[in-house]
Amino acid sequence: MKTFIISIIISLLSHSAIAGDLRSATLEVKGMTCASCPLTVKQILKKQPGVSEASVDYKSQIALVRFDPDTVQPEQLAKAVTDIGFPTTVKK
Repeated sequence: MKTFIISIIISLLSHSAIAGDLRSATLEVKGMTCASCPLTVKQILKKQPGVSEASVDYKSQIALVRFDPDTVQPEQLAKAVTDIGFPTTVKK
């Protein structure tokens, strides 16, 4: 049991160290026409290497993404979403 708890603590600490290197990006997502569209966009974003979190808002047509800049760039994330039919740009 102690080993299990120690491994969880180490995992959390190493995740925290990684989390300090994460960046955020705001993406403008066009073409979301129904309530399930944001779910599709979110799934695609979360499948991209380096993405730790993604949230998509249907009403504002905005996606917020936390990612590892050593693995992926916001332009690559926008392209991945555009490639599935939702024209997307990085909001500056």
